[in-house]
Amino acid sequence: DNSLLVRALDRFHRRLQAVAKLLPGSAVPSQGTEIVVRAARERIKQYLAALQSFYLNSLTDVRQALAAPRLGGSSAGGGSHLGGPATGKDAPASLPELLSTLSATILNQIKSVLASVHLFTAKDITFSNKPYFKGEFCSHGVRESLVVNFIKFVCQSSRQFCESAGDRGGSTPPALLLLLSHLCLDYETSTITYILTLTDEQFLVQHHSPVTAVTALCGEAREAAQKLLNHYVKVQGLIISQMLRKSVETRDWVNTIEPRNVRAVMKRVVEDTTSIDVQVGLLYEEGVRKAHSSDSSKRTFSVYSSSRQQTRYAPSYTPSAPMDTNLLSNIHKLFSERVEIFSPVEFNKVSVLTGIIKISLKTFLECVRLRTFGRYGLQQIQVDCHYLQMYLWRFVSDENLVHFLLDEIVGSTAHRCLDPAPMEQSVIEVICERG
Repeated sequence: DNSLLVRALDRFHRRLQAVAKLLPGSAVPSQGTEIVVRAARERIKQYLAALQSFYLNSLTDVRQALAAPRLGGSSAGGGSHLGGPATGKDAPASLPELLSTLSATILNQIKSVLASVHLFTAKDITFSNKPYFKGEFCSHGVRESLVVNFIKFVCQSSRQFCESAGDRGGSTPPALLLLLSHLCLDYETSTITYILTLTDEQFLVQHHSPVTAVTALCGEAREAAQKLLNHYVKVQGLIISQMLRKSVETRDWVNTIEPRNVRAVMKRVVEDTTSIDVQVGLLYEEGVRKAHSSDSSKRTFSVYSSSRQQTRYAPSYTPSAPMDTNLLSNIHKLFSERVEIFSPVEFNKVSVLTGIIKISLKTFLECVRLRTFGRYGLQQIQVDCHYLQMYLWRFVSDENLVHFLLDEIVGSTAHRCLDPAPMEQSVIEVICERG
């Protein structure tokens, strides 16, 4: 109990003052003050360690809340559940609730600690009028060593989830990365300013002493939020990528049968993307999209047909002009806008989903470039890409991005095909609509 410690130090200090009156000129008063100052500094260190421990324990509680319903096997009606750690499916409905609870408990704990250390400066305490407790204790001790250091700790420990997680995100649930990114963003926009204003008002901090600027701390919080969100996109993108990679690498594309259905993995990709869309939408705003054309779902089909197909694929289907195909393809790439795959993500849902879909489709493209296809292999890729096009354009900021990447996938498959005879567009549409 800090109030007991402060009262004990006060009594001890007053008794030393009494001794000083009996022995004028002795060093007892200054030594007594040094002991009190040292005790106060130690107390600040203990409270910082306690706050850090409290924060880490709170994160553990959040992780358990994210994982517990999954262990219970509930998949419906629970309202608060994640899918398996491999997919991050079925976003917990309570994600905003977890965030607000975490934020509120941390803030309450900070206020409680400030109230405790404020006892050192109470007017009825004899040593509170010493220069150290009027100046350095408030500005350097409480503001810098305690509050500022704790805020920095929150940002640094959050960033560590990105550094130690590895490619697949290790054991860190993607939902936790998303939640922490929003926590750090909240700190940048309001919490840090609130905490430091509260501290300065309570302790009348003298700003002429060197103190960490609010803007510097806010910048650190935003950097942590950005890094966490980028990592969330990377982890979710690589989870979907791995599904696509396995689906391409484990199939014999030369001797496959004529496609009659969309492959199950494509349906899974759309399902997982939809789940991620729901999860991100719980914490982040929609974001800005480029205006969709009125026939977006129809346009999806034109990627592999009409003029684009004729200019791009038709030459490769006429044996007389194999070189022209490569030339046309390369010229097309020269004038296409370059797609940056691992670009920084903005703090909105559309940007996050765009990043995840870019990573997934780029992986699909790279896998296709390493395989050889027969006629029906090419046709199956046409069907799969058309199915993805029907749904994925809804999630991204610019539908042309999806058109371009899927166009690249089908084009690369055609180049890697031993007998490039494409499937009729009307047949592709029937298969996908049925699927």
